[in-house]
Amino acid sequence: MLVTLRDPRRTIVFAGDSVTDCGRRSDPAGLGDGYVKNLYDAFGADRPRIVNAGISGHRAVDLAARWQTDVLAYEPDVVSILVGINDTWRRYDEDDPTSAESFEHSYRAMLDGLDAQLVLIEPFLLAVKEEQHTWREDLDPKIAVVRRLAAEYDAILVPADVEFNRQAATAGATTLADDGVHPTAAGHQLLADLWRRTVLDRLS
Repeated sequence: MLVTLRDPRRTIVFAGDSVTDCGRRSDPAGLGDGYVKNLYDAFGADRPRIVNAGISGHRAVDLAARWQTDVLAYEPDVVSILVGINDTWRRYDEDDPTSAESFEHSYRAMLDGLDAQLVLIEPFLLAVKEEQHTWREDLDPKIAVVRRLAAEYDAILVPADVEFNRQAATAGATTLADDGVHPTAAGHQLLADLWRRTVLDRLS
């Protein structure tokens, strides 16, 4: 289902974790100060209604649990999802892993029956600490899940992991995400620009 985004009658919900949240729950406008706000500004006067439904620390299972109230309740025309890095991170900092199969099960629960254009953003990681290199064995299968689901559900795939790592090769990883996970201002702008290029090429 393709829709035109530059229409105030449309609604986009951005769902995810801290990368999407970015302080939106303490922001009177509810947008936070990350890529969602950058996209809001970039759309200009003919922007659609934009809803930020990110919550810091959430994994796919947490997002699925609040799907009805935090996403479907807005009757969105477009749903953009960025989740997965916490499903990997908790394995290494709390010994609380999420298998790729469990991740896919939660992700599918969000997508099944959803009557909206889907935008799936790859979870991403820049290995700024030596131990983060080992995270790839856990994260890469989850990225593969997102790519596979994007194809299966006819979603627009935003290749964030590919682009962040490509840009980091010249700009430096800490320029884009000083802890390897949470984007800096430059990283959020990169993500917003990538989202616009990828999505607006399809939905103009």
